[in-house]
Amino acid sequence: MHLVECSNITKIYQSGEVSVKAIQDVSFTVDESSFVAFVGPSGSGKSTLLNMIGCLDPPTSGTLKVAGQNISDMGRSRAAAFRGENIGFVFQDFNLIPVLSVFENIEYPLIMVQNWPKARREKQVNELLEAVGVADQANKFPRQISGGQKQRVAIARALVTNAPLVLADEPTANLDRKSAERIIDLMKKMRDEFGTTFIFSTHDPRVVKNAEIIFTLEDGCLISQEDSKRGNHV
Repeated sequence: MHLVECSNITKIYQSGEVSVKAIQDVSFTVDESSFVAFVGPSGSGKSTLLNMIGCLDPPTSGTLKVAGQNISDMGRSRAAAFRGENIGFVFQDFNLIPVLSVFENIEYPLIMVQNWPKARREKQVNELLEAVGVADQANKFPRQISGGQKQRVAIARALVTNAPLVLADEPTANLDRKSAERIIDLMKKMRDEFGTTFIFSTHDPRVVKNAEIIFTLEDGCLISQEDSKRGNHV
């Protein structure tokens, strides 16, 4: 089943009298439980596309569906509610809240977005702390843990609402080789255990190597699609 359906999406940014086409007539689908990478040079439109899939920025034209819902023309409040329930985010700079502990950072979406009762929140967070291997860091603050551990916390936070889709923008960019490889393995494990779909925007060949489907963007256009499981190149 398709989790993401993108049909003839275009994104135009207007700056005064100048129009910039960041994404031009792009179409693709992503199935449930997929491990997908968008690659291409800087300025090719990768982050713009992730922002649209993540309900952060609406397309100028075209149709974009996530989990069966047309998000193309959702209002801001409805898009925020949909995003909170269905989409998690992992960023290259981790985006952890420095004044909150590891536990509190993971718990935060359950309070702000879904308002789960305390006992249910604690159970969910503790299970994810164990799953990503940072249970012993629960009471520490972000400044007290390593980059690899911060990214594990960010992954747990992205998964805590049981979102079916996680968008990861250059998630290994600020990690050393060993940490990056462990994070990639962890995300694959999370996909296998929870059925989560991961979509990456990346320059990292280690991420690309592990992706099952690779979409290549150039100047806002989708120029190729490669399915590593089937050996197909379109």
